[in-house]
Amino acid sequence: MPSRDQACLACDGRGLLMDDEEWHYTCKICNGDGFMPQGTNVANRQLADVDETNRILD
Repeated sequence: MPSRDQACLACDGRGLLMDDEEWHYTCKICNGDGFMPQGTNVANRQLADVDETNRILD
């Protein structure tokens, strides 16, 4: 796990996100790395491609 000052805030440094049905997805903010310097601008994010139940499609 990355140090707290470099950990992605969205996935808490794990690189995966989980929905309410416990499906795991690669974090779109850090691209699954788990590293994200706190000062990094995330304004260039892409919209995720999702299905009708809002599950992220790869």
